[in-house]
Amino acid sequence: MRLTFLGTGTSGGVPMIACTCPVCLSTDSKDKRLRSSVMIETEGKTLIVDTGPDFRQQMLRENVMRVDGIIFTHPHKDHTGGLDDIRGYNYVLRRDIPLYLDAFTEQEIRDQYSYIFSPNPYPGIPRVHLNRIDGDTPFVAEGIPVIPIKAMHHQMPVLGFRFGDVTYITDANYIAPEEIEKIRGSRILVLNALRREQHISHFTLQQAIDLIQDIKPERAYLTHISHQLGKYDEVSNELPEGIFLAYDGLKVE
Repeated sequence: MRLTFLGTGTSGGVPMIACTCPVCLSTDSKDKRLRSSVMIETEGKTLIVDTGPDFRQQMLRENVMRVDGIIFTHPHKDHTGGLDDIRGYNYVLRRDIPLYLDAFTEQEIRDQYSYIFSPNPYPGIPRVHLNRIDGDTPFVAEGIPVIPIKAMHHQMPVLGFRFGDVTYITDANYIAPEEIEKIRGSRILVLNALRREQHISHFTLQQAIDLIQDIKPERAYLTHISHQLGKYDEVSNELPEGIFLAYDGLKVE
């Protein structure tokens, strides 16, 4: 299995528009962060988790020639805003693209992209096949077994996902004890860590570290990072052994 970080930034990306902080002005490529998304490649299949506004750019950068399915964590625009760009895969693969999403996210997708679901669709719109999932039931996405992990993003329920030995959770600031048990045994854990200061809907750096040290994966990677966290090199030097800052384009086998 290969995990590719397509984007590791928060909703505004890094650099932020019109920001002149040291992180946003950094020339280090690892301080350039598109909106958060990952790609899972296993058993000859390619799954994408979330299609943010940078989806097109991410697919071109990684030269992704096929997408077998897309799984959504939640319906915030920085995780759904690039869905229209699946049209290229509709054309090349000559089929609808399967989407895996819970009822809440499905309704938001229907609202955000009402033209996709019009009874008289305009030619050339994205073509999708909806697959309803929930946080309590494991499912199979294009032949790949997936275990959903329920979490909270302030007052919004969100889903993380476990693919074999890899667990991916973003946009969370609370995970119930029974859901943490689903994560235990993961060799790789990806977890959001927005900044150092307390935040209403995201884990802080220390909160993420504490949770990782409780779960004890072999390796952990931090994602959904804001410019407020600090520069890649500086933060990386502070992290405990086995915990790493993810960066755009990072591949983990």
